[in-house]
Amino acid sequence: MADKNSFIQSWCTIQNNKINLNGETIFESEPTIGFADFAKAAYRNFGWSYPKFFKMDSLSKLAFIAAELLLKDETTNETETDIALVFSNKSSSMDTDVTFQESIATKENYYPSPAVFVYTLPNICMGEISIRHNLKSENSFFIFEKFNPGFLSNYTDVLLSTNRAEKVLCAWVDFYKETYRANFYLVNSTEGLEHNETTIKTLFNT
Repeated sequence: MADKNSFIQSWCTIQNNKINLNGETIFESEPTIGFADFAKAAYRNFGWSYPKFFKMDSLSKLAFIAAELLLKDETTNETETDIALVFSNKSSSMDTDVTFQESIATKENYYPSPAVFVYTLPNICMGEISIRHNLKSENSFFIFEKFNPGFLSNYTDVLLSTNRAEKVLCAWVDFYKETYRANFYLVNSTEGLEHNETTIKTLFNT
């Protein structure tokens, strides 16, 4: 059992072209546009300046947007911050894997793209976030059949109670063929909503 209390400081959900932050809708676009256009519109709406965003695969863009909203006041480019990352999903990097497979499927159109291949692991999205926010802390990516708040809660509490991190950014971030959802929340050991499986399920309606 963890010997340190933990609390949910902030949380974010992205689904169906809508972004909710701490229970309030802060951005949404027409439900008929694809994720690529939605992500671009969100990026411009928040006034971010990070050109590498446009080269990322869809899973990384989804994770980047949620992390940017939760970490914008937590990190700087100059100082390393002890925030661990604990992510999970169902589809791994399958959406990008399929795109890459299509590029090498036939001899006539054989063109393996390094720009696509680099995203054929799900944990690359954590790397993008770590680079952006100067994180050099613990990080793990798990594959589950569905969102598993009990596991994430227990794993996070161990990280905090053993002083392996000051805070933990937890996530379910899944993208496959335009179906996507991001459930992100930032956990600390000082104040916020009580961090447990029940609270997590309530916040994300699972």
